[in-house]
Amino acid sequence: MARTSADGLLCQNNSKLDSFLKRNTNRDVYERIRFYEPCVVVSGSVKKVFMHVILTDERVYLSEFPPRALREVLSFRHVTSIELINDLPDFLSGEERERSLHIRVVHTAKNTGKKSKRPSKNKPECPPSPSQGRNSSARHSLEGMSHALLSTRSAPSESSSWRISPTSMRDGALEEEEGSVVPKRRSASCPNPDVLGLSVFNNSSGAAPLPSITNDQRRTSAQDPVAFRHRGSVLTRVMRRTITEKQKEEEEDEIEEELHLYAVSPSSRIFPHLQSSWSSYIIRSTLMLDPVYMRRCGISSSSPQKQKYHKISWERTCHLFGQLSGELLQENISLESQYLLLQELHTATYRNPTIKKLFWRSPDLYPFLVKTLSESSQGDHGGVHTADRLLLCTLVIQILSLMFRETEIEPTRLSMLMAKQGALTADMLLALVCDPDLQLPDSTKDSKSSITKMQHLQADYLDAASALLFEVVVLCQEASRTPSLGHFLTIGWVFRLLKPHSFLLPFVGYQAQQVVLVLSGPQFPVSPSQAVLLYQRFHVLLACLQHSTCLSKYIRTGFKEEFRYYVKMSGLEDKLPHHYPISQPAQSLLSQLLSLVLQKP
Repeated sequence: MARTSADGLLCQNNSKLDSFLKRNTNRDVYERIRFYEPCVVVSGSVKKVFMHVILTDERVYLSEFPPRALREVLSFRHVTSIELINDLPDFLSGEERERSLHIRVVHTAKNTGKKSKRPSKNKPECPPSPSQGRNSSARHSLEGMSHALLSTRSAPSESSSWRISPTSMRDGALEEEEGSVVPKRRSASCPNPDVLGLSVFNNSSGAAPLPSITNDQRRTSAQDPVAFRHRGSVLTRVMRRTITEKQKEEEEDEIEEELHLYAVSPSSRIFPHLQSSWSSYIIRSTLMLDPVYMRRCGISSSSPQKQKYHKISWERTCHLFGQLSGELLQENISLESQYLLLQELHTATYRNPTIKKLFWRSPDLYPFLVKTLSESSQGDHGGVHTADRLLLCTLVIQILSLMFRETEIEPTRLSMLMAKQGALTADMLLALVCDPDLQLPDSTKDSKSSITKMQHLQADYLDAASALLFEVVVLCQEASRTPSLGHFLTIGWVFRLLKPHSFLLPFVGYQAQQVVLVLSGPQFPVSPSQAVLLYQRFHVLLACLQHSTCLSKYIRTGFKEEFRYYVKMSGLEDKLPHHYPISQPAQSLLSQLLSLVLQKP
């Protein structure tokens, strides 16, 4: 199993391979290696060769025994499916044949011959497809493993370093300038409530200076609304036609190929890591199409490869992280100070992935966030406005989602989640699920605009909660599909834990209703971040249908007709443009979801 060394780099027991990778890759590539494992490889150019299979964030590499060269075999950008095949390869014998794990990765490649896109007669020798062979298939296509909605709905003003100072959190704060400098440190013990946008109904003007909680960058047009909509629909059709024509040209130059991997280790982990790597890639690359997300990561939209911050050393990162953690964990911290410090942690993690490793290695931060979420989700506390608590809970959940994302190779994460028989993880899940109907203490005292803002905050919370539940489901599905992991954090454990929760059914029902609303709405593409959220909801609902009898019955009973008449595959194709990397996997998930919801009892 992968582990991380003291400086945060990936290493395994194979010291020879690890040394080879350090010598033959630059540091950026080496830091992004997620996993490696020996497998028998079969492809168009490799015929049943036992090789090292090396996974990074974006690509799959191969190397010989002993390693002599590093060869890129495919990019996750070109992957169309990853399947587990139930068969017994003829070229293996004995125990290796019985315990082998056959993985098929289907991907596109350049058609150098410019011939028909039909399968080549010179396909690599490999066992027949399960539908053709005598052995039945137990293929498990990728059901949308992973990635945290990294919500773009509450972004602080960002500076060139992750240790930020308080600035305005309105929408304009996102429009930062290139080369901005870091202001002097502030004292967290004396925050500026006006800057924070907290106590949202207690300012002198009566208006609520909320943080930027919307990822919808549309601007209100002063023109005639009918003419504006008509012009928008024309532009949409023109852009869609242009993109489609370009895609057709590219597809004419592509053929479909297959990479077959045969893992022979009884404790093989390569299948879930392949799934996770691919899913992480499509989520991350889809989010990178969102200008707000790019700005949050410190990336210029005019120069996507250029970061707005300079890399800092591991030592410096550890020092700043320790300083921030110490301030967060101090006693009697005010709600405003806590919110500001959590915003700093949120921004820091986007810009410096090392923060994720430090987070899970800290013995205090995960328990602190779970405790904060549990206490803040219990309603009004000591006169503090519910809006403030919703803002705080949403931010905590967004941070937790971010920390779960792409940290499966960090061994301390699993140790933390399993501590005390999973008590902290159970507390987090129980606090996460809530009543989707907004409960106001006394709505007669609130203006219509205030209630509307509260409803927006509640919707933001539910979006973030769906993303975090998705992360937990992905983690637990990996354990469910890999019995060799031997821990109790399985998908069955999650649903047994949540089953008695009084708000589980309405919470899941809200997720289903949101899917229906998005797919039955106007036929315009959703934003990249909304596309990721839709994908995550598909995955959560699919897990409910597959692993919980009570939730499966509830979804089929309550939403069967809505899914039958309003949820169409054609509607999803309009919502998710083809150039979104997440589109094809999302369509596959929706196809499975529709099949289960509409199936006869």
